[in-house]
Amino acid sequence: MEIGISTFVETTPDIKTGEVISHAQRLREVVEEIVLADQVGLDVFGVGEHHRHDFAASSPVVVLAAAASQTKRIRLTSAVTVLSSADPVRVFQDFATLDGISNGRAEIMAGRGSFIESFPLFGYDLEDYNELFEEKLDLLLKLQKSEFVTWSGKHRPAIHNVGIYPRPVQEPLPIWIGSGGNSESVVRAGLLGLPLVLAIIGGRPLQFAPLVELYKKAAAKAGHNVSKLPIASHSHGFIAADNETAADKFFPPTQQVMNVLGRERGWGHYDRAAFDAARSFKGALYVGDSETVAQKIIHLRKNVGITRFMLHVPVGTMPHADVMNAIELLGKEVAPIVREEVAKWEATQ
Repeated sequence: MEIGISTFVETTPDIKTGEVISHAQRLREVVEEIVLADQVGLDVFGVGEHHRHDFAASSPVVVLAAAASQTKRIRLTSAVTVLSSADPVRVFQDFATLDGISNGRAEIMAGRGSFIESFPLFGYDLEDYNELFEEKLDLLLKLQKSEFVTWSGKHRPAIHNVGIYPRPVQEPLPIWIGSGGNSESVVRAGLLGLPLVLAIIGGRPLQFAPLVELYKKAAAKAGHNVSKLPIASHSHGFIAADNETAADKFFPPTQQVMNVLGRERGWGHYDRAAFDAARSFKGALYVGDSETVAQKIIHLRKNVGITRFMLHVPVGTMPHADVMNAIELLGKEVAPIVREEVAKWEATQ
């Protein structure tokens, strides 16, 4: 069972002062968070790609590369790379470069993206949303499999037996598929035999169990060894000394972000009652003390089949010291509980 962190490198207004941290400062803080995650024994750190004022990481691979030379063991991944609006050749080259700098710790998490700012920015039509992803994923997988590539498609100039460099340390360079819970994307990942990441950020996590089974059935149908395919979850959460402290610190910035996005997307108002319901044992928020969060992760592993858990923290701007403390608790207290219990449980299966 792998345990890690994901972040969107948020720069939302401070809930108390209204001040907005600079992009530069927040980027430097995230590098410190990655270094700490490595030091406390976490397995993976993911940085998401966004192209708007309230998130600072338009280029996750650069942030990850900045941390690569300061870390030794932790795996470094995008979370996600918006492949639909990117050039797959450049994506592969960037992450192959990161793989070299980190000596074989880079991963690509490819997704269509739930934010659409990158499409007009890079000259793509949202009418081609699905087609762009399918075509670019096809090219990315060819780059993963071969040094010399011949490929043609509708949305990018053809490639005729061109060598792609640098080559990664890992062969193959890992490519995961990020999904918000769409059955089509889950089946695609299974048929391709690619690791799957589910964004479990609402509802009840156990509702995702049928999607995991659908993924496994598709993988088995395509002839892939299902037992070797990892499945990850990306879920919002925060850890503190006790449950109420964790909730009281995490709710205000989370509410702020959820209501900003809610106004953009037509969601209802996010209030404390909804937050408290989500942090219950069966809810999708992993907020509380170390024991509470550990038991929820163990429950997810046993009942949904997740083999990698990524705690997304923070959701909105929080004091850097609080985020660092949550990362330390996740690595030093939560992860050992989860790993020990999961190892015992797997031995009985």
